[in-house]
Amino acid sequence: MGITGSVEIWLLAGLGLIALGAGGIKPCVSAHVGDQFGVKNQHLLTKIFNIFYLSINVGAVISNLAIPWILKWYGPHLAFGLPGLLMVIATITFWIGRNKFIHIPAHGSSFIKELFSREGLTAIGKLIPLFLFVAIFWCLFDQTSSSLVFQAEKMDLHVFGIKVLPSQIQAANPFLILVLIPIFTWGIYPAINKITPLTPLKKVGTGLFIMAISFAIISLAQEAIDRGETPSIWWQLLAYLIFTSAEILISIVCLEFAYTQAPRKIKSFVMAIFLVAVTVGNLITGVINIYIQIPELALTVNENHAGYDKKLGTADDLILYEEKIQSPVTDIMENSAATIKMIHASKKELPTTAAGNKAFSSVLDPWGNALRYTQISSTKARLSSNGPDKKAKTQWDLGIIIEVNDDSESEQNTWLAKEKRKRNISDDSNSVDMTKSPYKVTYYAGGQTSLEGAAYFWFFTKLMLITAVIFIPFSIFYKPKSYLQE
Repeated sequence: MGITGSVEIWLLAGLGLIALGAGGIKPCVSAHVGDQFGVKNQHLLTKIFNIFYLSINVGAVISNLAIPWILKWYGPHLAFGLPGLLMVIATITFWIGRNKFIHIPAHGSSFIKELFSREGLTAIGKLIPLFLFVAIFWCLFDQTSSSLVFQAEKMDLHVFGIKVLPSQIQAANPFLILVLIPIFTWGIYPAINKITPLTPLKKVGTGLFIMAISFAIISLAQEAIDRGETPSIWWQLLAYLIFTSAEILISIVCLEFAYTQAPRKIKSFVMAIFLVAVTVGNLITGVINIYIQIPELALTVNENHAGYDKKLGTADDLILYEEKIQSPVTDIMENSAATIKMIHASKKELPTTAAGNKAFSSVLDPWGNALRYTQISSTKARLSSNGPDKKAKTQWDLGIIIEVNDDSESEQNTWLAKEKRKRNISDDSNSVDMTKSPYKVTYYAGGQTSLEGAAYFWFFTKLMLITAVIFIPFSIFYKPKSYLQE
């Protein structure tokens, strides 16, 4: 709103510039921190990388709390413009202090020579398996901004008597980083070192196992949700405490370890390879999510489509009409949806999964199967039929998703709501007039997921546990070799 041209082009251009800037900053700033320390003060490396990571998370705490609030009430111009202005100030400040730092100049052709030397290739070859183990960690950790937010929507969000937003739970991670780094640096590490030498690979291995424990807690919380309970958000915060500890043991330690194990002229390059582990981890999650996606039936508006019997003109034909899928089960679905709305109107909450399935256990679809009900979140529920193939979780599943529209007075005063009124823009709806009903109903044929609920989180828990076990022999046989600036 306020800019001309294709939104997609502007978005991709912005993301591209962020990626370009981050790609230049992240590997170099880590190496630059390490370059300030040589052979004489190498004992300070662990502490400085912890302090470096702590300083990053000071900004993360502030941004996680402030930027969503600014975006909601003051709009994207200030929400994105303010960080941009602060980045300009940070750049100027860094430039002013340029003469205070130890500078390791670019090595030009000697960089290429060292990169492809036997020593360089050996160092990289030894580190890549480590980075692959770390990628699995990121595969789980980065779900804090996706699946864990969706889980939080189904939990009791009261913290010390104050109800928080599901997305605000993410702020717990950088906050805990600030709390835990001093405890690990000046408490836990020295105490353990008095008993047994705590090597970087021992820290990483411990972190991998701890990460599996954190997701086991998340899985158990999800099991409670699947039973129709509303567990406290403190269970997720406990998981945050544990996997933030894992982050300190893995991410910070690997930053330092990757720096020390990289030959002097290719340190920034090795740090960049380490950061690729984040990408690989997210790609793994993406591939898994694509694999569990159930195919969606391709329907064209106002056209009859042959159903499961592949014959037009029979009882199981489908038609997409004004974003409403008409099928033999549609009337039953709509009647059942009306029941869900009545329950919500009277109790001010959607039925739990257990309660919903009990209520609809006697409601059969035209093919003789009971309807299935799932509470997706506190404001969203799904009602589905196994469809004409009588099998759950296939492309022939037919159903509706009921979403409660938050039309509170506070939401009407947000920047987006005001901007829509100013421009006479109304929200789209599927089959319900949102000005008359607080509910939005979406029809679907297939397109759901085959792995959901607690089973989804247990899958990643087992993946992390297997990774941690495999890491043990790797850590035993790895022979470290450090390269520090002179």
